[in-house]
Amino acid sequence: MHQAVCAWASELARSRPDIFRIGYIGSYSRGDWGVASDLDLILIVERSEQPFWRRALAFDALGLPVPVDMVIYTREEWQAMAARGERFYRTVEQEARWVYDKG
Repeated sequence: MHQAVCAWASELARSRPDIFRIGYIGSYSRGDWGVASDLDLILIVERSEQPFWRRALAFDALGLPVPVDMVIYTREEWQAMAARGERFYRTVEQEARWVYDKG
């Protein structure tokens, strides 16, 4: 799965210069996935005019071999979550396998 996500992320980053980071979390990052597991992707983008709940509609993940659940945050939102010490942020930073980082 890791190689498939890396290839997908690389292609996406080439076509979308607004992407800052791409990673995956959950069962695939922990290595405890099962037959019905989906792939939990997290993307950090420079900015977005779309509301949070609509952002994933702009990304095609059909090339990945399993169903995908995708969340997309702006850099500003991600940095604010870090500053507040939010649990989700801490969990992601502990378990994420980042496959693209614009740095």
